[in-house]
Amino acid sequence: MEQQMVFGTLILVLFLFAWGRLRHDAVALIALFAMVIAGAISPQQAFEGFGHPAVITVAAVLVIGKALEFSGLIDLLGKWVMKVGKGLLLQIVTLSVLVAVASAFMNNVGALAIIMPVAITMARKSGNPPSYILMPIAFASLLGGMTTLIGTPPNIIIATFRGDEVGEAFGMFAFTPVGAGLAFAGILFISFLGWRLLPHRAAKKSESDRFDIEEYISEVKVIRNAKLKDKPVKELEAITDAEVQVLGLIRDGKRIHAPGPNSIIKYNDIIIIESDADDLKIFLDETKTTLVGDKKFRKDAEGSKNIQITEAIVMADSPIVGQSAASLRMRSRFGVNLLAVARKDQQIRKRLDHVVFRTGDVLLLQGREHMLDDATTAIGCLPLAHRGLKIGYKRKVPMALGIFAASILLVVTGLLPVQIAFSMAALGMVLSRILPVKDVYQSIDWPVIVLLAAMIPVGGALESSGGADMIASQILELGGNIPPWALLTIILVVTMFLSDIINNAATVVLMAPIAISVAHGTGYSIDPFLMAVAVGGSCAFLTPIGHQSNTLVMGPGGYKFTDYWRMGLPLEVIITILGIPLIMWVWPL
Repeated sequence: MEQQMVFGTLILVLFLFAWGRLRHDAVALIALFAMVIAGAISPQQAFEGFGHPAVITVAAVLVIGKALEFSGLIDLLGKWVMKVGKGLLLQIVTLSVLVAVASAFMNNVGALAIIMPVAITMARKSGNPPSYILMPIAFASLLGGMTTLIGTPPNIIIATFRGDEVGEAFGMFAFTPVGAGLAFAGILFISFLGWRLLPHRAAKKSESDRFDIEEYISEVKVIRNAKLKDKPVKELEAITDAEVQVLGLIRDGKRIHAPGPNSIIKYNDIIIIESDADDLKIFLDETKTTLVGDKKFRKDAEGSKNIQITEAIVMADSPIVGQSAASLRMRSRFGVNLLAVARKDQQIRKRLDHVVFRTGDVLLLQGREHMLDDATTAIGCLPLAHRGLKIGYKRKVPMALGIFAASILLVVTGLLPVQIAFSMAALGMVLSRILPVKDVYQSIDWPVIVLLAAMIPVGGALESSGGADMIASQILELGGNIPPWALLTIILVVTMFLSDIINNAATVVLMAPIAISVAHGTGYSIDPFLMAVAVGGSCAFLTPIGHQSNTLVMGPGGYKFTDYWRMGLPLEVIITILGIPLIMWVWPL
């Protein structure tokens, strides 16, 4: 009965993960509580995951990565990369290698977010389409993450599974022989062939330090002195040089869809337009209209004169996903105005403040300068402004590298376990004032922490209930007397598939017990099977939802959901073909 409840819960969880309507951390908590109710996990064990070494290590690594960002290290590297020539191949190789190396020692999403503005600026200056560069560096961040213990949460989880099983966890660079070989092959592919499989998206005209996102849906109001007042829609071209498309009019609370060229624009009308960021600004300046969301801040408020506008992308774990500006009360709760929304591949038909936010949406937000960054973080969005000035304001690169290197040395020599060494390093970054105290907790991706903490007991229940052994026996029975390389291939491919539709950390938690059971059932070492799971967990290349790095580039790169298959599928085939013999060579059966 207990085993049936475990399988039923896991099937429900996989469905909810794939469905995508609920946050991953919420789904993990549902699984945890269902297991407790079913008796597979005792109430005393339910929250032990929050103290698990893997969870502590992931949190410490996120803090260290943010500290390296604040030290100015990545800023210096970015400035060096900007000196690379205009050749597209050279740019892709350089940026991919930089992102991969950075991702080996810090959060790969953070590394990508820092390099993205550099990549987009390089593309514009050289006249290359950003779509040829952004997906390659996103994939490079995943490839780089698989090369070290701290490069990605799945590796940390796999290491702890090995520690629980044989008494000794994988070390800091145990993943490097296999991970580095596959990362090298993957970067060669995406640099010389992969980008050629991607769609061409025209480079933007602006050379500013912001990303110009196409297809912003904005609402502008016709005020008394607006040049559009009492003019037909067809005269827009004569009044402004901005390239905009009029999608509709709102008059007296009623919407007029696709107004004709002779429709007269009246005072107090709200015009729904589609444009990019530059053309939106030109349109407002030349027509003397105002953005509907551009509400005045109190004049007596501190910093009211320093109002800024920023573009930010909605991340997968953002608390605003599934909600609208109206339901969130964004202005009163977070101190920001929503000015426009950009969404790829779908026309927005609702009023701006009633648009339900989705992962990958790009928002144009307005707020006070001293509050805008904090507000953007609070709503779970990543600002797309150039970060060079922010991350380079304090130069403490030698100290940051020294603290980080010391922690790695403690781990490699076996003097301290990884969770203790990196927690000490995180504390050292704060005490040395490399990372401001207020940014410590903001640097931790709490939904990922909750996800891990909830799923680790669930994975344990799969193993303790005999469910993992049952799945492993089915794999062995269906496979008959298939060779070990075929078993490794099955484990790798299944893990790859799951990581494309659900969180890779959750995938690894579920697959690791199965891999261990398969190894025990065949009498082989568990190491190659765990390595296959680790590699598969880092290969979410087929969808934009498989990993946050993929989501991050979807809007700025103008990608469609199916574009990820173009480069991702052959890359996964290459990793499978090369990965299995490499794993068997480095980790003999």
